[in-house]
Amino acid sequence: MGQRPIDEWWNELDEPTKKWLIENPGCVVLPRTVANVVHQVSGGHVAQDQHGEHQLSQAEQSFLRAKCKAAGAATGKRA
Repeated sequence: MGQRPIDEWWNELDEPTKKWLIENPGCVVLPRTVANVVHQVSGGHVAQDQHGEHQLSQAEQSFLRAKCKAAGAATGKRA
């Protein structure tokens, strides 16, 4: 069973979690509370370490930076 790519479960995330991820685009390791939501939404297809945290892959980091830039463009803010 492999990991599901972020673009497959992004739209299933709740708005507060999306907001946190977009507002913290430089985060490499997700805190446990955010990682738990991501793990649930992905159907358990996102790995967590022994502390319940999730380390973002390069693809996930790129995806989140793009979302951050898009959100900034939509609100007129510079990302």
